Amino acid sequence: MTEAKEATTPLMPPSSNKLPDYNKSVKLKYVKLGYHYLITHGMYLLLTPLVAVVAAHMSTLTPQDLSELWDNLQYNLISVISCSTLIVIVVTVYIVTRPHPVYLVDFNCYKPSEAFKCTMQTFMDQSKLTGAFSEENLDFQRRILQRSGLGDNTYFPEALLNIPPNPSLKQARKEAETVMFGAIDGLLAKTNMKTKDIGILIVNCSLFNPTPSLSAMIINHYKLRGNIASYNLGGMGCSAGVIAIDLAKKLLQVHPGTYALVVSTENITLNWYLGNDRSKLVSNCLFRMGGAAILLSNKLTERRRSKYQLLHAVRTNKGADDKCFASVTQEEDANGKLGVSLSKELMAVAGDALKTNITTLGPLVLPISEQLLFFATLVGKKLFKMKLKPYIPDFKLAFEHFCIHAGGRAVLDEIEKNLHLTERHLEPSRMTLYRFGNTSSSSLWYEMAYTEAKGRVKRGDRVWQIGFGSGFKCNSAVWKALRTIKPVKEVNPWMDEIDKFPVDVPRVANF
Repeated sequence: MTEAKEATTPLMPPSSNKLPDYNKSVKLKYVKLGYHYLITHGMYLLLTPLVAVVAAHMSTLTPQDLSELWDNLQYNLISVISCSTLIVIVVTVYIVTRPHPVYLVDFNCYKPSEAFKCTMQTFMDQSKLTGAFSEENLDFQRRILQRSGLGDNTYFPEALLNIPPNPSLKQARKEAETVMFGAIDGLLAKTNMKTKDIGILIVNCSLFNPTPSLSAMIINHYKLRGNIASYNLGGMGCSAGVIAIDLAKKLLQVHPGTYALVVSTENITLNWYLGNDRSKLVSNCLFRMGGAAILLSNKLTERRRSKYQLLHAVRTNKGADDKCFASVTQEEDANGKLGVSLSKELMAVAGDALKTNITTLGPLVLPISEQLLFFATLVGKKLFKMKLKPYIPDFKLAFEHFCIHAGGRAVLDEIEKNLHLTERHLEPSRMTLYRFGNTSSSSLWYEMAYTEAKGRVKRGDRVWQIGFGSGFKCNSAVWKALRTIKPVKEVNPWMDEIDKFPVDVPRVANF
């Protein structure tokens, strides 16, 4: 029986006449990377044979050939002098007219003390103490908190933690001073900066704009010089931090040899909504206390100790579109209670603004390999009417680090999906949302501080900051690391607990 079975068993299995499934046997991402490197370095590959031919020809020249070449140049002395003069003029004009490089010397994020700690349960208890919310809307806020991506270690201003809460203009000023001065004090300590050397001051805070202004409060507290160029940006939403950086860049182009101090913050004390309009209650659940101070300079002598150089600042404003304009609005409800409404179209509006922004930014940062693929897809769709999916460029080839405004879990999920990013790329944003909440325009800096604390920033790395704000706006800033950031030498709000992160953030938190 065994012999019969062996006799009928073929020595080789029959062929299936099918080709291998290359989608399974070959990782297509490596094919794409190969294409990227081939296109990126294609110029060098083409020039190498030409350089080799020229070098081979030069090696055959004899002293007599060189002598004859020199004689020819002597007879064409006027042409040589003219060409040399033209080259000198062109180089001089380029040096004089080129933009001054803008360096980020250092930055500092404010970390409130334990007295300002606000757990989810504390938030709900304080909300109930106000007596302003119905039981249904207290439960609504609880459900929002559970799915928000926030943790139990965020911070709230003193006025809203008091029993009972006592928001007032005086308390709002106190919150602003605590955050701004705390961030600036830390920055001055890190940089050993003298306040008299600061020539430009820009403060951005969207919802709190007292008189005297926030910038005036800083000038008074630190006794800044009388001819300082100071600006106070209000009502520009969570993306105003990048707007402030762009304004500082433009001012540094016309004020040589100086420093610019940028302060990004938001104020909650007078902007806690005490009504029952659900479109305004979401903001209550997400926004928390925080702020950042950033020192920029155009001095070449600062390059050596600076952390980053600003490469690009791209701003997109969709305010001309009525739907975009009304997507985030500060207004009174039916009972006269002031709050910020978030429309149901907000996610679609944010996606459209991001698309416009990256369309402008892409040619500035993407490698030629990605631009060719995008152009080919566009030509196929528009010219040949081919049914092709829109090509989403691989921004992972342009940037090593992503700092996406921690506005909420839903925003981060959509950006991760649409830009084909990984969990590691979104880690700084998700951990910032979990640990500090939505700190408005300063959230980008908590995210950069997280990346530094993890020791991930190496010399030459590129960082993309993306901010979204009312109006509606999407703004980007691109930075290049000038040196490797060593965590052991850093002082930032993550350092004493960075080993605990990343943490697993539940889709629905229980408290």
